[in-house]
Amino acid sequence: MYLQHLSFINFKNYTEAELTLSEGVNAFVGNNGAGKTNLLDAVHYLSLCKSYFNPIDSQQIKQGTDFFMINGTFKKNGDKEVVACGVKRNQKKQFKRNKKDYQRLADHIGLLPLVMISPYDISIIIEGSEERRKFIDNVISQTDSKYLDELIAYNKVLANRNSLLKQIADTGRYDPELLSIYDDQLVASGTRIFEKRRTFMEAFTGIFNQHYQFLSQDAEKVELTYESPLLQANFASLLKKNMERDRVLERTSLGIHRDDLQFNIHGMAMKKFGSQGQQKSFLIALKLAQYTFLTQNKGFKPLLLLDDIFDKLDDNRVTKLMQMVSNNNFGQVFITDTSMERVKAIFDKINVEVKLFTVTEGNIDA
Repeated sequence: MYLQHLSFINFKNYTEAELTLSEGVNAFVGNNGAGKTNLLDAVHYLSLCKSYFNPIDSQQIKQGTDFFMINGTFKKNGDKEVVACGVKRNQKKQFKRNKKDYQRLADHIGLLPLVMISPYDISIIIEGSEERRKFIDNVISQTDSKYLDELIAYNKVLANRNSLLKQIADTGRYDPELLSIYDDQLVASGTRIFEKRRTFMEAFTGIFNQHYQFLSQDAEKVELTYESPLLQANFASLLKKNMERDRVLERTSLGIHRDDLQFNIHGMAMKKFGSQGQQKSFLIALKLAQYTFLTQNKGFKPLLLLDDIFDKLDDNRVTKLMQMVSNNNFGQVFITDTSMERVKAIFDKINVEVKLFTVTEGNIDA
């Protein structure tokens, strides 16, 4: 699968842009603030119906205008897929595939899979567990069409149960029957999500280890571990055991909404003891493992977007990374960087052809 043609109007700092792309490596070079990352975000919209960086669609509209439009033509398994995304201020987002509107945007997720690697990904390591759950959920939802619906159902029941716990605390009126109904619903949905996450992590961890060892040339020992309360006991017994605690806290204290990933290097927390280069290598290995997992489960290669990828990596890791993503295991690649000379030198060194674009203040030239 690859993106043949991309165009957009009034998207972020662009008034208008139109590109014909290479099936292989596409590199966008320009100064910081020129719009390189915004271009990658337009591709992300076509794949996952939203910005990678900002969940508010209206804030992607170019200042002084009332709408943005993104269009892309993909080639997938010999067929053409034409995707369009449009946002007008104060109106519902429109998303079309081959000129047909989607009733649910969730139905598009996974059709045109994509992996993005960005400096913003450091939040997966240094921020709270929600960021790491989002990472797991993003990968699984691109391979399992029912997973997103399961998450929505779980979060709805969780909100209802938390609201009831607060109501009990405020009024002093205990409603065991309604609480039991919410518990049953939460257990059913949460257990299904847990099983999918556990199965995913069993397959994913080995893939991740292979990618990290390749990048680091076996120089470092890292560990990726899935943590969940449901690994210790079944969900129903956890809810029962923690009932009094939940009533005091006025919220559900245990469940799959507390799942996390533990990242270690040489037996210590990557967050505290990993260097910037080691943390970036860890994140890149995570995302490349995501790419491999998607490829294995979809039967074709996703898009790979690498934003400002060379910063904080030594020359050896940069070379290893570019060798990896330029071989036959990967498909179409998008790269941004500030130095034309650096991009040319990297790809000349590994003898890989790259299509170069120059980005200057919202203008793109091939």
